[in-house]
Amino acid sequence: MSRLYLGLAMWANSDWCGSLYPPYAGQRDWLVDYAKVFSAVEGNTTFYSGAPKSETVASWSHQAPAHFRFCFKLPAALTHERRLEDVEEDVDAFITSLEPLHDRLGPLLVQLPRDFGFAELTRLEKLLARWPAGIPCAVEVRHPEFFHKGEAEVALNRLLISHGVNRAMLDVRALFSTTSEGSPALAQAQQEKPRSPLHVLSTGEQPLIRFIGHLDESINLAYFEPWIPQLKLWINQGKTPFLFVHTADNRAAPQLARRLYQALAEHSEQPPLNDFAGERQTTLF
Repeated sequence: MSRLYLGLAMWANSDWCGSLYPPYAGQRDWLVDYAKVFSAVEGNTTFYSGAPKSETVASWSHQAPAHFRFCFKLPAALTHERRLEDVEEDVDAFITSLEPLHDRLGPLLVQLPRDFGFAELTRLEKLLARWPAGIPCAVEVRHPEFFHKGEAEVALNRLLISHGVNRAMLDVRALFSTTSEGSPALAQAQQEKPRSPLHVLSTGEQPLIRFIGHLDESINLAYFEPWIPQLKLWINQGKTPFLFVHTADNRAAPQLARRLYQALAEHSEQPPLNDFAGERQTTLF
């Protein structure tokens, strides 16, 4: 039976000590505790710092269970600085660096700059044409012309479908549903995230959703509700959706992910999530 993979943007976050993690947990144990609750992670660190060291990957390999999936981002040096220009060897090296995790890779995310448009689509085509078989891939576009259902979007979707690549869906509707007045965290998130339209479609077998939440849970639940039948449909079709949950400052991201998952589980058979280690420890005293 197909399943949903649920995760957050990262696992290393000290704000989660006392909730997802025990109050005084050392960083060495965070991935182990994270993987006891969530089944996937975006792995944003590679976007900023590039390929991880071999000993780091080996450590992750020993800590993550077989069912867990890592969905690392291609480094910004390749997607944003070089704009996919002559990056083939570097992409190969990046994927090779993750070799100990190849059996636990979800879609690697190619997040493109906001001004990467139709004129540069041939660079993405060149990359996908030589993408290694067996390594899932997702592409997130942000240029407005890829959301107008015109020539550019048709060409993009055809390219992704022809290579079995997933079009990442960035859902920022909840984030931008109110003004940020009185909330520095909300203001910063609204400044950093693009206000892109949401086009719901699956161009591959592993639809990938990045849900950027608000600080108000009721707003998040209202915007997540339409996803429930869509996720259920994809699962019934045998597809394997990935749902990554963010909040404005990510402090409450674990709690929001759990709440959204519970809402989905009410309408679709999903295995229960384990308790958060920090909350479980608190109940013992």
